[in-house]
Amino acid sequence: MGGYLGVFQYDVVVDLFRKLHWDGYRTSVTTILNMLSAVGEMRNVLIGECLHGICIKIGFLLDPRVVTALISMYGKHGDIDFARRIFDEIDIKKDVVMWNCLIDGYAKNGLLEEALELLGLMKREKARPNSSTVAGLLSACASSGALTVGQSIHDYVEKQQLALDVVLGTALLDMYTKSGLLGKAVDIFDRMESKDVKCWTAMILGHGVHGQANYAITLFHRMEEEGFRPNKVTFLAVLSSCSHGGLVTEGVISFRKMVEIYGLMPEVEHYGCIIDLLGRAGLLEDAYELIKRLPNEGDATAWRALLAACRVYGNVDLGERVKRELEKICDEHPADSLVLSGAYAMAGWIPYPTSTLEKKENLVKEVNCKQFGTKEAGCSTIELIF
Repeated sequence: MGGYLGVFQYDVVVDLFRKLHWDGYRTSVTTILNMLSAVGEMRNVLIGECLHGICIKIGFLLDPRVVTALISMYGKHGDIDFARRIFDEIDIKKDVVMWNCLIDGYAKNGLLEEALELLGLMKREKARPNSSTVAGLLSACASSGALTVGQSIHDYVEKQQLALDVVLGTALLDMYTKSGLLGKAVDIFDRMESKDVKCWTAMILGHGVHGQANYAITLFHRMEEEGFRPNKVTFLAVLSSCSHGGLVTEGVISFRKMVEIYGLMPEVEHYGCIIDLLGRAGLLEDAYELIKRLPNEGDATAWRALLAACRVYGNVDLGERVKRELEKICDEHPADSLVLSGAYAMAGWIPYPTSTLEKKENLVKEVNCKQFGTKEAGCSTIELIF
């Protein structure tokens, strides 16, 4: 069970548990821990509640590891209130791992204020927070854009002189890069006691999305020189940086290196980045041919990236071909028609010839057609530093 859990085959873990139960074997703590981890990742509420019942019946709730696993499972299911109820009602000594698990559950469910209150309670209960405690809070601050809170947590880290290990360091630099404070991120990165692939990847991505693509590539080369092996996420960060910075040659070289040197098979997201890179550089036909050679030619994300590039360069002919490909593989989306109409405008087809006018009118009718509905406005918030 542990082996299948390690390779993310959660359904197999559940099937093995059922077989073990039917064959009359006793359930051990290790077995329950494996099952709770698998069910938490599967987000299977029903099986999770059954496992909770088994734990009560057998008496496993006296084991802190099982209690922590239950809290983690309910947190992943989004039932953080029940996780808190278990935490409050359990009659055993609460260790730091258990506190961390509940705080992390609040943070990952977007309840940052409640997570901070729990951190205060933890300190009042004389439980000493560690780097893992604040790492979860920092991740929540990064996701929600709560920079002021994140900086307060960083001040606490400095005051308590917590070790700047890989977990805490990565959480801090991730928060600062997402907030655009790259200088702070570099300072944290340079002071980290040790580094891993995750922190290198976070630095590469952070600089890439904030317009420092050349420095992101420099970091990637440094990473290789220091003996770290990049993974698929790292290459996604590199390709994204090249796309944002218009580094066509570097992007193509990195894409080939990923396959030929590191033996990593590109995912749809990697192809999407390289297609976006070619599109931004005006190499639209090259991008089109690349999509046609994709293992999964029916991926709408790649086609839409190319369609957006057709609008920028006013390439109506290719834009129409791309839209036909989209119509073959997925339901019509009003944004596709809007993007194509933008390609007509960029091509300077104003006033429109009769045939083109008809095309334009048809596009507008498609967008306004009730079956497509309307595009809802989005909104977001972030704290600004002045």
